[in-house]
Amino acid sequence: MSAHHGHTPSRDEIVRMIQGAPIPARLKTIAIVLAVVGFGTFIAGAAMGEDRAWQAFHVNWLFFTIPASAAVMFSAVQRITTARWSRSVIRLMEGWVAWLPIAFVLLLVTVFFGKGHIFPWTHEHIAVPEKALWLSPGFWTARVIAVFAIITALSIWYIRTSVRLDVGLVPEWGASWAKGIRDGMRAGFGEERREIHSTHSLQGKLAVYLALVFGFGWSMLAWDLSMSMDFHFQSTMYGWQVFMGGWLVNLMVFSLLIRGWRNFMRAGDVIGESHFHDVGKLCFAFTAFWGYLTFSQYLVIWYGNMGEETHYLRLRMTAPWVKMAVSVALMVFAAPFFGLMGKFPKLFTPTMALFAFSSMLGIWMHRYLEIYPNAHLDATTIPFGLYEVGTTLGFLGLWGWSYMQFMDAFPRMRVVLMTSKHRDEVQVPVDPRTMEPLPAHE
Repeated sequence: MSAHHGHTPSRDEIVRMIQGAPIPARLKTIAIVLAVVGFGTFIAGAAMGEDRAWQAFHVNWLFFTIPASAAVMFSAVQRITTARWSRSVIRLMEGWVAWLPIAFVLLLVTVFFGKGHIFPWTHEHIAVPEKALWLSPGFWTARVIAVFAIITALSIWYIRTSVRLDVGLVPEWGASWAKGIRDGMRAGFGEERREIHSTHSLQGKLAVYLALVFGFGWSMLAWDLSMSMDFHFQSTMYGWQVFMGGWLVNLMVFSLLIRGWRNFMRAGDVIGESHFHDVGKLCFAFTAFWGYLTFSQYLVIWYGNMGEETHYLRLRMTAPWVKMAVSVALMVFAAPFFGLMGKFPKLFTPTMALFAFSSMLGIWMHRYLEIYPNAHLDATTIPFGLYEVGTTLGFLGLWGWSYMQFMDAFPRMRVVLMTSKHRDEVQVPVDPRTMEPLPAHE
C-alpha cells in the first residue's frame, strides 16, 4: 500500500488526506460558467433550427458519456480481478458515475427533440425491411432509453456499494447536498468485517452483470446512436471500436487525475510512481488495442470491397474529411503508441499529459467523423465553428462540475480496503452470512 519510504499510513492519516480542503470554489465557478455559456450556445442554435447545434450536442454526448460509463466498468473490473494495486486511486475514477444521470436526461433531450436534426434516417425512406423495422421511431426510442437506463442504474448501484463501505466507517464529512445520501448509506451498517465481506460478495455479482450489460449495451447504443448515421452501412466491429475509444479516453484522463489528486491531497504515501507506471501501461496497451480494432475493421472492409461497406470509409477518406481522418490515426494511435513505449514517458508528467491530450482530442475528432460527414454530404469545408466549440465547452463544464460535486461529497479513497485488518480476507471469499470460507468451486 505504501508508495515510498516504506511508510504505511494509518486509517486516521488517510482520513485526514481525503478530508482535507474541499475543491476550490473557483474551479466549480469556472465549470458552471462554461456550462452556462456552452449550453446557452446550443440552446440558441437549437431555437433557430440549426442542425449543427444538435449534431455538436450529439458528438459531445458520445464523447463524454462513453468514458464515464467505462470508468464504472473499469472499477468493476478491479472487483472481478480482486485487484489491490488500485485501492488508493480507483475512487478518482468512480466519481465519473455522477455524469451518468445527467447524461440520461440529455439523452432524453436528443431522443424526443433532436433526433430529426441529427439522424438522416428520420426523414429518408429505408428500403430494407429489417432496417426499417430496427430504426422505426418507436422501437428505436424505447430501445435507446431502456438500454442506457439499465447501464446507468446498474452503474449507480455498483458505485453506491463501493462508497457505502467507506461512508459507514469514516467520520461524517462532505458536501451538504449529499448528507441525506450518506445518512441513508449508514442506516443498517453492521460490523466492519461482515460489511467488508457482504459488500465484496454483492459487488462480485454486480460487476459481472455490469460487464455483460456494458459490452452488449454499448454495442447496441453504438449502432443506434452512431452507426445509424449511415443506415446503408454495417460493421460487426463497429460497436467495439466505438466504446473502446471511450475506454481509452477514460484511462488517459485517469493518468492525469491521479497526478492532480496526489498533489491536492498530499497523498504521496499512498499514490506513487508505481500507480503512474501502471496506469501508463494501461494507456499504452489500450492504445494498441484501439489501433488493432480500427485497422482490423478497415482491413476487412478494404479486402471485401463491398459497396455497402466501402462507401462509409471512402467518404471519410476524401475531401474535406481526409485530413481529419488521418490526424485521428496519428493522434490516437501513432503518437501515444510510439511515445509511451518506454517507462520514462509514462512517469514523466509532461510527456504523459502530451500523449493523453493527443489521444483525447483524437477521439473527439473521431466522434465528430462518426456524426458529421453523413449529415453534410455536400460539404466542401469542414463545418466547425461556434456551435462545435461552444457545445464542447458546455459539456466539459457540466461534466467537470458533476465530477467535483461527487468528489467533495464522498470519501476520495477506498479507506476501509486500504486500512482494515480484514482487507485481504476478500482474496478468499466467504459466505457473508456465516463468515465461513466458501468451497473453491464457488
